[in-house]
Amino acid sequence: MAVTILSEILKRKEIEIIERKRKIPQEKLRDKLNSVSRPRGFKNAIIKAPSPAVIAEIKRRSPSKGEIRKNFDPIQCAEMYARGGAAALSVLTDEFYFGGHLDYLKQIRQCVPIPLLRKDFMIDTYQIDEAIIHGADAILLIVAALSEEILLSLYSYAKSVNLDVLVEVHDVSELDRAIGIGSELIGVNNRNLKTFVTDISVTEKLAAKVPPNCTLISESGIGENAEMLRLSNFGVKGFLVGESLMRQPDLAYALKRLRGDT
Repeated sequence: MAVTILSEILKRKEIEIIERKRKIPQEKLRDKLNSVSRPRGFKNAIIKAPSPAVIAEIKRRSPSKGEIRKNFDPIQCAEMYARGGAAALSVLTDEFYFGGHLDYLKQIRQCVPIPLLRKDFMIDTYQIDEAIIHGADAILLIVAALSEEILLSLYSYAKSVNLDVLVEVHDVSELDRAIGIGSELIGVNNRNLKTFVTDISVTEKLAAKVPPNCTLISESGIGENAEMLRLSNFGVKGFLVGESLMRQPDLAYALKRLRGDT
């Protein structure tokens, strides 16, 4: 995603959060936290899953590619992914740019037993409380989108409420920041933020710098089993895959094929 688009998304996200806080103040939101079930353990699901562990993404559209899946049905997608052997699901909840919705998390959690990642542009603890209430087991923090102070604040708060945190990086400096806050789950995004080009060698270059106590995830640009096998040799444990799967009519079969089960 181009930096200009990222900046645009973040500005809109700030406005959205202000509006949502007006409707439901955070104090009232937090009153609901004690009534939700405990997270299912996103990181542990990745670690314990048969290799290759895939975090299958439910993604309707994107700013760069437009509509990705016609007749989009998030519950149907989740059920097919579960049948296909997904270790976990990544659920896009941004509405304006990606066609997602917070309610998808709650709906999907009722239908499948595997952990869910709320994938959105997280900039405020309000969004973390929303994630918990709607059934997320983990959140995504994008280092490129956050200052040092906010990154640490969001990470610390999410961990304090028992959510796993996938910290996304794109280069060495961002990886250093992720390691600096104590991240145990690091995702390397192979997509260049300026050119949109994906190159899985980005993961290969950064993998050696990831501490052994961290669970490494490779994101974007993965469409073949051979690519996952190649990256596994560099210590990658999980693979976040969205677009290449979402364009397929039978997600269960497509995922099984990607994982090498057919």
